[in-house]
Amino acid sequence: MKLFVGLGNPGAKYAANRHNIGFMALDRIADDHGFAPWRAKFQGQVSEGKLGTEKIVLLKPATFMNLSGQSVGEAMRFFKLDSTDVTVFHDEIDLAPAKVKVKAGGGHAGHNGLRSIHQHIGPHYDRVRLGVGHPGHKDRVPGYVLSDFAKAEADWLDDVMRGLSDGAHKLAEGDGPGFLNAVALRVTPPRSSTTTPKPKTTAKAPPAPQEDTRTPLQKLADRFR
Repeated sequence: MKLFVGLGNPGAKYAANRHNIGFMALDRIADDHGFAPWRAKFQGQVSEGKLGTEKIVLLKPATFMNLSGQSVGEAMRFFKLDSTDVTVFHDEIDLAPAKVKVKAGGGHAGHNGLRSIHQHIGPHYDRVRLGVGHPGHKDRVPGYVLSDFAKAEADWLDDVMRGLSDGAHKLAEGDGPGFLNAVALRVTPPRSSTTTPKPKTTAKAPPAPQEDTRTPLQKLADRFR
């Protein structure tokens, strides 16, 4: 069994925030893979299902971002899981929009949700880092992550969500590269190899000179015409 955790803040006010991209990811996986309806448990919202042969519990903490670890710790203890069975989906300002990376363990880099999880289960859990870009100055970060995605970002955001869902079974199997490849195929699809190449154009050769068939008398007469 694996525990997939999406980070965000509860309530309609925050639903479309960049900070809530973790919630969005779990919602997409649950919808696409036929998971059970969401229900209140572990100070959050829980949905259970399967990805391939692996049983997965999806958890969206309802404690607000900076207390996320309370919910994660409670769920982990209930299912008797180790921290290495936990994968957290979260927004990452140090990655460009539409960039996705997988990381095992490490620091929390100042992310309030990760900091709280560190406090409750330690640092040895996996993360799916979902790039949302940086506002350009650290003082603008709080307002930036708590603002909604712009309309112009809808296309890449949808591509990322589709890719996360496509590769979810790979992630459940522990195949990080396979998971990232599924995301990449949505975000940067390969060019078609069936396109007919344009015919090459070649310069036309100059016409060959015509043979002069005149008699010597005709050539002499033509000089005086």
